[in-house]
Amino acid sequence: MTTHRLEQALGHRFSDPSLLLTALTHRSHSSPHNERLEFLGDSILNCVIARQLFDRFPALPEGDLSRLRANLVRQDSLHQLALALSLGQHLRLGEGEQKSGGSQRPSILADTLEALFGAIWQDAGFDAASAVIARLYTDLLAAIAPGQPIKDAKTRLQEYLQGRRLGLPKYALSGTEGQAHAQQFNVTCEIDALRIRTEGSGASRRAAEQMAAQRALERLQQS
Repeated sequence: MTTHRLEQALGHRFSDPSLLLTALTHRSHSSPHNERLEFLGDSILNCVIARQLFDRFPALPEGDLSRLRANLVRQDSLHQLALALSLGQHLRLGEGEQKSGGSQRPSILADTLEALFGAIWQDAGFDAASAVIARLYTDLLAAIAPGQPIKDAKTRLQEYLQGRRLGLPKYALSGTEGQAHAQQFNVTCEIDALRIRTEGSGASRRAAEQMAAQRALERLQQS
């Protein structure tokens, strides 16, 4: 599968395609795999998010900044960003991992996204990696209200519609794929008043709904 769409979504075109390939390679597939790049990307992500929070909230003490950062860099936040990038479509997994639903597993997707941050740093330097991270985190950073938890895509979509006195989105299960131990859930999100319909998929219905909501938010931003 071509990685051109992924590079477009990231906003970075790799000068060294082998770095991108390594970042997308799980250890179950082959070596070199992405674990070293993940280590690098984790450090870069923490640094960039720390700076973003430091600049955005000059009155917050260190403890509050640390809690906000921890929330932004945790697996669930990375997983949601990875779903929005359709990252699972590009993973290189071993046969067993592929059959067991590894392409939608939150831990694998989160780790791969961190590996991509590391690969971008290796490819073009810290500023390039920082720009990609800041762009991907735009909505999550904008949704922060100090003292309150970061809101997920479904909550943000609901609040967006309520703020404009529009009806709430409707989520419906459109189908499932795979065997019972590795099911893939497909969900639709419909906003009747705006004639918007998006789809999401994931290893759970909740994850699929979050993906569909995120795609609806992206559609609203483009309109």
